[in-house]
Amino acid sequence: MNTRTVTVEEACSHIGELLARAALGQETIVVKGTQAVARVVPAGGRPAAKRQGLFGCLQGKIVLAPDFDAPLPDFEAYTR
Repeated sequence: MNTRTVTVEEACSHIGELLARAALGQETIVVKGTQAVARVVPAGGRPAAKRQGLFGCLQGKIVLAPDFDAPLPDFEAYTR
């Protein structure tokens, strides 16, 4: 994940940019001195890019025909 660190003053000055970055799935850490005080993250908690492609997310939604690996008639001449 592309994380950026900004000061409180920078965050106040560029809140629109920080929100736009969050909408793209990027995280921003806001620091005061040397201590992190806030995180600006996408509204779902995790970026959209991380939600896509979760292992097993299509389980039960894809059905293969019983003969999916049967030879195709159009290629019969090539298999002799």
